[in-house]
Amino acid sequence: MNRREILKIAGAAAVGAMILFNIAHASSTSAKGLPIKVAGYDYDRVRAIMDGLVGTEGAVVDFHVENIYGLNQSAFGSERKYDVTELGLIPFVTKYINNDFRAYTLIPVFISRIFRHRNVFVHVDAGIEKPEDLRGKRVGTTGYGMSANTWIRGFLLDDYGVKADDMQWIETTQSSDKGKLNAGFAKYYFADDFPLVLGPPNVDESELILSGGCDALINAITPRVVLEGNPKVKPLFPDVRAEEQAYYKRHGVFPIMHVVAIRTDLINKHPWLPKAVFEMYSKAKQQTYTNLESTTVLKTTLPWATQEFESTRRIMGKNYWPYGIEANRKELELVMRYVYEQGLVKHRLKFEELFHPSTLELMEP
Repeated sequence: MNRREILKIAGAAAVGAMILFNIAHASSTSAKGLPIKVAGYDYDRVRAIMDGLVGTEGAVVDFHVENIYGLNQSAFGSERKYDVTELGLIPFVTKYINNDFRAYTLIPVFISRIFRHRNVFVHVDAGIEKPEDLRGKRVGTTGYGMSANTWIRGFLLDDYGVKADDMQWIETTQSSDKGKLNAGFAKYYFADDFPLVLGPPNVDESELILSGGCDALINAITPRVVLEGNPKVKPLFPDVRAEEQAYYKRHGVFPIMHVVAIRTDLINKHPWLPKAVFEMYSKAKQQTYTNLESTTVLKTTLPWATQEFESTRRIMGKNYWPYGIEANRKELELVMRYVYEQGLVKHRLKFEELFHPSTLELMEP
């Protein structure tokens, strides 16, 4: 065999080896599963996902931490860089109904919830001592249509008889947390004479109330004036904890702020994904419950975390942060009622239409 023939055989062998390597590599990558980019806040209830302790069979999860401003902007804009994302529930509802938004589909993982009695603040000189005193008052807000404000207007009506148009709404042009606000009003569907005006340029909600431009603030964020401890502004409800617990005991409602959504085109290609992602989030939350139960070490920086956990369960039940449709039916029905009554959407819709059909019957163990 001459030198040329030897080189020819060696070259063929190298090509064959490269082909085998590529096949093996592709097989290995395929075996790992579908790569999915997941995004949201770094809550304790998603920590197990972030740390890789909990995942989903058939997928490789890459978790990105981002705030709700960026998450909503990415999903509702053209970028849509995340496959699975946390979104504002009420912003999603309004986009779905008003703009036929279908790029993402919800699953019943209600990742952010908070009672909102803590988000009503009043000027000490405004003569507001109880919710009913808000009638006829000027109320500043960084966004009339924000989720928190929608829930607040809901309980003001249901528990105290104060209607949205009983107050004079002022939507500020700046937010003291430096969050980016809409330029001008969002699209609303209430009467032309509804009492809502745009605030002065370059004035945030804290400056507005201190300058006498409004009597109260109803706001998703805690205003800077409150964080700084200014004595001129106080909470409407002096004992917020007691008020919020009483609300839960009356209604059995834990207000939903954010939800998890999956790209619709990805679901169409991988119809198993909604159920798998639901189970991933549920397992991660269960890991948080386990951590809170532990008395061996404290994994949260609170000395009486275990006692707080036990107290919460006595009031709200063992799984007080439930996922799934049936466990959240009251909250979802209220959301759909509130967005319509408060002029955020042009027509009513049943909440089930927002969620992927494969998730409607999902329940946690």
